[in-house]
Amino acid sequence: MPAYMIARIEVTDLDDYMHYARQTSDLAKKWGGRFLVKGGPMRQLEGDGPERHVVVEFPDRATAEAWYASPEYQEILPIALRSSRRDLVIVEGA
Repeated sequence: MPAYMIARIEVTDLDDYMHYARQTSDLAKKWGGRFLVKGGPMRQLEGDGPERHVVVEFPDRATAEAWYASPEYQEILPIALRSSRRDLVIVEGA
């Protein structure tokens, strides 16, 4: 069953954050991940959420969790943490 990593992000340092973001696509591909949404234009219909959203599809939850825990991702994660505020979840698909 596919799993989706969903992030809602408020970027606080765009230059620093982009250094992180440029590395994520190739890294996700190594784990069978595919970006479905990566911060594109949006229209807020309800609420007051952040300006950036990301959705990455993985083959399953275990793979998504392994990608997040991988040494390669953990190496770039500090960049995201210092240059943004974000909520990140993994949701199993139907």
